[in-house]
Formats: sequence, structure tokens, C-alpha cells
Amino acid sequence: MTIKTPATRPANPCFSSGPCAKIPTYSLDLLADAPLGRSHRAAVGKAKLKQAIDLTREILGVPDDYRIGIVPASDTGAVEMALWSMLGARRATMLAWESFGAGWVTDVVKQLKIDADVKTAEYGEIVDFGTVDFNTDVVFTWNGTTSGVRLPNGDAIPADRAGLTICDATSAAFAMDLPWDKLDVTTFSWQKVLGGEAAHGMLILSPRAVERLESYTPAWPLPKIFRMTKGGKLIEGIFKGETINTPSMLAVEDYLVSLNWAKSIGGLPALIKRADDNAAAVAEFVAAHDWIENLAVDPATASTTSVCLKFTDPRITDGAAFAKAVAKRLENEGVALDVGAYRDAPPGLRIWCGSTVESADVRALMPWIDWAYRAEIAALSKAA
Repeated sequence: MTIKTPATRPANPCFSSGPCAKIPTYSLDLLADAPLGRSHRAAVGKAKLKQAIDLTREILGVPDDYRIGIVPASDTGAVEMALWSMLGARRATMLAWESFGAGWVTDVVKQLKIDADVKTAEYGEIVDFGTVDFNTDVVFTWNGTTSGVRLPNGDAIPADRAGLTICDATSAAFAMDLPWDKLDVTTFSWQKVLGGEAAHGMLILSPRAVERLESYTPAWPLPKIFRMTKGGKLIEGIFKGETINTPSMLAVEDYLVSLNWAKSIGGLPALIKRADDNAAAVAEFVAAHDWIENLAVDPATASTTSVCLKFTDPRITDGAAFAKAVAKRLENEGVALDVGAYRDAPPGLRIWCGSTVESADVRALMPWIDWAYRAEIAALSKAA
């Protein structure tokens, strides 16, 4: 049987879950204003960094009394700064339902050796927040980048909590509504929802987080790139663009381009809608085919950015090999790049549907997934 090749191809085949697709209007010409060769401590460098912080606050709706800092080492660096600088003052609760959350558990329990209650859920599920003691410091990812599940809202987080909430929001920021009053530490990286370049992280601190930094000194030594206080007081410069280490002014310019694009299309509501529409296009395809499912068990917790899918056809005996072959066919055709599931996740596909992706491209991709699946099933039948 001849398997018909789809007539339409995605205009942009970049569906990687970080680094992600650039903004639709992207051109290297947009980076012409980058102050290359200039110090980030010069007036022009400081102004660019301050603008990045101010635009981040404006688009995300971050409260005025929250600090926003640009920090080293992407989202990982931002999370580690928070863990090493703030944990240990009280018991911790570690929540994990995918590989990155599991990594934070390892750092806290095995490296920092902090007394912690560890709660986990399988891939495709989420920890029951109703069982969490928020009088402890609680560490969690908002969106499971490798599992395709997210926290639907912050309703279970009490306003009168005694502990801090430390939230890795790297694949949620700019595509999901984050309740700032429920989050004390929030981190993300530039290379996710706005498709920025890697290596820089964002660290957002509530007044409660600042109070912790100024009132608590960890028992362990802190590397220079983790230090946010001096003499018991917050180093305010970090949150005004005076970065701890040397940032790439080219990457800063790239982030500014993305932020200005986001502002031009309507800000956060428009960004959320774009991601929602993209995820809906995948969900529509999944609902129409009985051989594929969303990895998320509950639709209410299904991610709208890192959409993870699994093959359910009983004829597939080696799920990992089958998913890898499908992803390879899509790549060979140039219609979808880097859509294989994360290495620690169950076999399947992971399609980035964040705000820089066009819905037309997602919809164009869906028939190609059907085509690749059928081609691989045919190959299995022939081999048998």
C-alpha cells in the first residue's frame, strides 16, 4: 500500500524544546543594535541589561516589589542559586514528576544533605499539591518539560504559608499564567518560550525570599556566582543589571528583540493564546487517532508548551526504537527537527508548542506524524 506524502510542510521545522524556535519575524539584522565589543559595565551595557529586566517585569506582570535578576548558567544556574542560598533554614519538600525536578531532588538531598520530604509522580502525572506542607520550603517545576504535564494553577498554595516556594518555571514563563503572589522564587531561561539564546538565567524574588536571604546564612560555603548578599544585605545591583559574571551582549540583544516582539503582539495574553492554540492543534490530532496519546494522564495538567506524546499501537513491541525511527523520518524529510522524547522520559515524541511557534506549522506537522507512523508500521509488518 502506498502511503501518501502530505502536501504541506511546516514553514519552520524547529520544534525543539530548547533551544526553541526563534520569533516568527526573526532576522539577524534585528541584532544590529547590540553593543558588541563594549563592556557590560559601560553605560550602554547597563542600559541594555536594565531594559531586559524592565521589559520582563512589564510583560510578565511581575509585582513592583519583586526583584528580577539576570544570572549565570541558564535556568539551572538560577535554580541552583536559590537552592544553595536559601534552603536549610527549615525543612524542605521536594516535588518531582519529571527528570529536571528529579535533578533538584538529587542536589538538595544528596549534595546539600537537607532534611527533605520527597514526593514524586510518574511521567504523565503530577504530585497532589493538597498533600504538601507549605510550612516547609517547597521546590517544584511549574511545567514538566520532559513529561508534558504542568501545574494547572496555584490554588493549592496558601497565601499564609510559612515556607518559601521555589519554582522552576523555565518552560512556563511567557506561555502560562504564573500567580506571583504564590511564588517566592521563580526561575526561567531565555532559550525556552521566547526562543532566546542560551546561557543566561532569570531569577525573580519575592519580598519573602529577600527576607530569607538577609536573615539566613547557609552552613556551607557559597561559590561567588551564587552569592546574592554582602554584609547581610541583598546586593541590589544584581537586580538592576549589574550581573555577577560577564553576560553576552549579543544574547541580551536577542532577548530584547524577543521581548519587544512579545510586547508588539499584545503581551502575555497573546503569548498564552499562541501556546494554547498550538497545543490545541496537537490535541485535536491525538483525539482523531487511536494509536497515539498525550503522555499527560489528566487533560487539566497537560502542558501547552512541551507536548509529550506516546504511541499506543499494540503492534509496536519496541517503543523506543519505533519512536526514534519516526522522529528520524520526520527529520530526514525536514519537517520536524529534534522531536524525540527526552532521554530520561518514556519513548515517544515531544513537540514544542511555545509562543514563538506558528499554529500553521503545528497543523502542517500533524499529517507528517501520521505519515511517519504509517511508514514505520508498514516497515514492521514487512520485517515480520
